[in-house]
Amino acid sequence: MGLRFRFNATLILVFLLGLGGAAYVFYDLLQRNARDEVVRTAGLMMEAAVAIRGYTVDQVKPHLELQLTRSFLPQSVPAYAATEILNDLQEAHSEFSYKEATLNPTNPRDRATDWETDLVNEFRRDGELKEMVGTRETPTGPSLFIARPIKIANKACLTCHTTPDMAPETMVKVYGNANGFGWTLNEIIGAQVVSVPMSVPIANAQRAFVTFLGALCAVFLIVFIVLNILLNRLIIGPITRVSRAAEQISTGDFDIPEFDDAGKDEISGLARAFNRMRRSLEQAMKMISDR
Repeated sequence: MGLRFRFNATLILVFLLGLGGAAYVFYDLLQRNARDEVVRTAGLMMEAAVAIRGYTVDQVKPHLELQLTRSFLPQSVPAYAATEILNDLQEAHSEFSYKEATLNPTNPRDRATDWETDLVNEFRRDGELKEMVGTRETPTGPSLFIARPIKIANKACLTCHTTPDMAPETMVKVYGNANGFGWTLNEIIGAQVVSVPMSVPIANAQRAFVTFLGALCAVFLIVFIVLNILLNRLIIGPITRVSRAAEQISTGDFDIPEFDDAGKDEISGLARAFNRMRRSLEQAMKMISDR
């Protein structure tokens, strides 16, 4: 097993160990960054929905009070306004979604699905829980969701949702008297749910990971070639020449020039030692032949 082989084997082993460690750390970092990016996007959508609801309550509904006595306008309902506006976003980005998932909604489109019902029930079990973040599998890949509870904290909401008799007739004409009633003060009746796909950030993370590994391997290959050139020129080449010269001298052939030993490194020290040995051996052989 030659010196070059052992050197390269050690170098490759160290590189593979370092590559494995770096790949693990970098992959984990990229995945966490991808998730953080999705969480930020989902959080932004959630805050947009909250802002739309507040705007509807404070600046839209007061101007429609007179109109509401003659006909019911869904646009005056905060949940409806937030859902409609964010549905426009969904038309351009179908993988994004916002829903005010409700167990017993007035508008049938807001009825919670099975997994959304689980979220609402979790909020109902733990009244202190303010937000849930998780992932779920969808036909288009993994999707991250943020959910916040919808709680009846304002008595004014009960005017429309206690009993059909108390609700505005215009609203009952639109949605009927079968759903959206029986709500109570401080009851959690649903959850705001924002879903954002993780496929794009994960794909970007994968591309960055592959690029990182490719660049690392390219750098190693360049370093590997340079080190082998230096190894051959500075160590293996001189040692090979010394070895061949020693073989020649061992057969009594002293017709070889001395090595250049002007340097101060170990190879130059080996050359000086070899030159001294050669001269000593040559002188000894002459003394023996002169007797």
